[in-house]
Amino acid sequence: TYAPKLILLDISDINCIQDVAKEILNCYGCVDILINNASMKVKGAVQSISLELDKKIMEANYFGPITLTKAILPNMISRRTGQIVLINSIQGKIGIPFRAAYAASKHAAVGFFDCLRAEMEEFDISVSTVNPTFICSYHRQPAPGNWEASIWK
Repeated sequence: TYAPKLILLDISDINCIQDVAKEILNCYGCVDILINNASMKVKGAVQSISLELDKKIMEANYFGPITLTKAILPNMISRRTGQIVLINSIQGKIGIPFRAAYAASKHAAVGFFDCLRAEMEEFDISVSTVNPTFICSYHRQPAPGNWEASIWK
């Protein structure tokens, strides 16, 4: 057995994910199960959400999980075993009003992990996508003019 180790990771900071993956692999040697469960969302009309915020949501919900997965994947492939899970959202299948950035990022993630599932079959690596309906998330009430505070984590 291994002693637990806390490793902090901001999944929206793509630049640090490779280093965190290396730290995990150096500490434990392998990852048997990778569960991608981090997410950010924002609620608002398309015309009121800035392109900057659209990109931030996409970085956290799409590029974050795929970057971490790609960093861990070579180790799983070399061992010909592993399981990758994406905890996504029903909005990855069905978009609803006032959630365009969130739904788009979740649609993209579903597409990526669906393709990955087919590609990893030959290596005996299982890839699963879980798309729950609405869940209660932590939310900060925004201050006027502070769009970052309107992000749900």
